[in-house]
Amino acid sequence: MDLPSYGELPVTPGAPDGSSWGLWGPDDRLGTLNLLTPERVLRAAQLIRRGAVFPLDWDWSLPDPPLFGRQPMVHRVVDGGGDFVDDVIDAYNTQSSSQWDGFRHVAVGGQLYNGLGHDDHGVDHWARKGIVGRGVLVDIAAYRAAQGRPLALDRPEDVGADELLAILEHEQVTVETGDVLLVHVGYTQWYLGLDQATRTKIGSIRAPRCPGLRAGRDMVALLWDLHIAAVASDTPSFEVAPFSRGLSADEEQSSYATLHHNLLPLLGVPIGELWDLAALAADCADDGVYECFLTSSPIKVRNGVGSPPNALAIK
Repeated sequence: MDLPSYGELPVTPGAPDGSSWGLWGPDDRLGTLNLLTPERVLRAAQLIRRGAVFPLDWDWSLPDPPLFGRQPMVHRVVDGGGDFVDDVIDAYNTQSSSQWDGFRHVAVGGQLYNGLGHDDHGVDHWARKGIVGRGVLVDIAAYRAAQGRPLALDRPEDVGADELLAILEHEQVTVETGDVLLVHVGYTQWYLGLDQATRTKIGSIRAPRCPGLRAGRDMVALLWDLHIAAVASDTPSFEVAPFSRGLSADEEQSSYATLHHNLLPLLGVPIGELWDLAALAADCADDGVYECFLTSSPIKVRNGVGSPPNALAIK
């Protein structure tokens, strides 16, 4: 199908401005995951050349304590009877470690993606499809370091649309329809080097500061016009936090103040956070290949708000 540009949205009369509602039908629950067609999966499979596998999920117990005031997981090993034992996970918040933000996670004007209700959405719809395709690593950390201005991982350093394109050009990689962008800033690796007192302090902040993509119309339009299937990063919020960092006063008060409110409920673009991209980024820097075969299998929880990605990158 011919995909509309951002400037041509919405395509459905009465849909909110800047929304893709109705593009894949009135009952669609997949959003841009619809772009992961069998043909694109087959092409992505050709990227497996060495058989190198990079698990992208972080340890479920990290960060410790969880961020944003979320409850910590409790892992118990229990007697299963006889020679058997079982695991029990208590109080596990599906967005406390590596995660997908599902379409129930954020509403705009009280409405979720495609105008559907909470009981009509859930990561189980994504799980039934599976997320498989081409991943493209955008290594902001390496790009900034090479320019002599390395990122400070505890500061809200914002990356705009022009810089994002410059990084892709530097990597000599072209984003194709249906790709999953993997944005690496080095957060999870940096976090591992922190002492427990610093981790506790970060966990007590309502919204921890971190680098990320700048919001605003330019970035929203770029991400849509690239026609990606999803985005994911190794930071707690994907976008720069605080969210409005780097915006003009007018945009800070506009509907473009956050990427979350544009990508999830309006455009139907899944957001991944706290993915462990360190090993993949090191390998991409080593061989100069910034594309990979990507798989992710969200958990099949009916009406689920979020999910661990259960993601693998294969090169």
